[in-house]
Amino acid sequence: MDMRYNQMALRLKALSDPNRLVILDYLADGEQCACKVLEQLRVSQPTLSHHMRILCETDLIHCRREGKWIYYSLNSEKFLEIKEFMEKFSTGKSQVKTVNCC
Repeated sequence: MDMRYNQMALRLKALSDPNRLVILDYLADGEQCACKVLEQLRVSQPTLSHHMRILCETDLIHCRREGKWIYYSLNSEKFLEIKEFMEKFSTGKSQVKTVNCC
């Protein structure tokens, strides 16, 4: 199987958690410090770190450190890839070659 599908499946799985969707919605307004994200989500710091690690590992967000602070922002390119991938289902234009039966 093509690695694109594995990567896309991991990203879609990362998007399947309500807390991570709240985080992404908050980051849609622009880059945010981890402390501000923590205030918005109202979870423990270890829980936030867990969600941020998953979002970073799937390349859905960018992470940069400035001194002791960590700032997060959306990776717009990856969301465009997800959008283009999902649009195929509504248009019926698959990239997989189909084989006729019999």
